[in-house]
Amino acid sequence: MSAVTIVALLVFLVIHEANSVGDQGLNLRCRCINKERKPIGRHISVLEVNPANSHCMEIEIIATLKKDGRRVCLDPDAPWVKKIKKVLWEKLPGQTP
Repeated sequence: MSAVTIVALLVFLVIHEANSVGDQGLNLRCRCINKERKPIGRHISVLEVNPANSHCMEIEIIATLKKDGRRVCLDPDAPWVKKIKKVLWEKLPGQTP
């Protein structure tokens, strides 16, 4: 077996193992590096909220866009995002912000 084949096999195994860990819902770091501040509310199809945890001290709000399915991190401190969070909290029974 050549060195290139061995390296390619090891890379494949490492990528496969990383995907397996990712499928278990383990996030070992923050997913949002760049955050969108501009209002894009009408372009959002799905909104995912990840609370702060031991691996990421910030709340992460990830929006999936209607047009192309791209995922965009939203800035939780942007005024329009705060408004969306407030509306969503009011819709959930028994929740307080």
